[in-house]
Amino acid sequence: MKKTKRAWAALLLGLGVWLSGCAPVAPWERGRLAKPHMALEPHPALGALRAHTYMSREAALAGGTAAGGGCGCY
Repeated sequence: MKKTKRAWAALLLGLGVWLSGCAPVAPWERGRLAKPHMALEPHPALGALRAHTYMSREAALAGGTAAGGGCGCY
């Protein structure tokens, strides 16, 4: 019984610590990270075009993350 209470207490403490780190960050608080050249994909339209081209070329192999192939295989 004592171990169960300790396990629950540890779980609740861990959950509280984990949830306290979830806070919205306003754009003016981001500093340099809010600038366009710091984005993971600096040119989203070009990235989408490349992904579309890759998916259409690799349709028989299910592209990148699709569930099935373009030819009906897999």
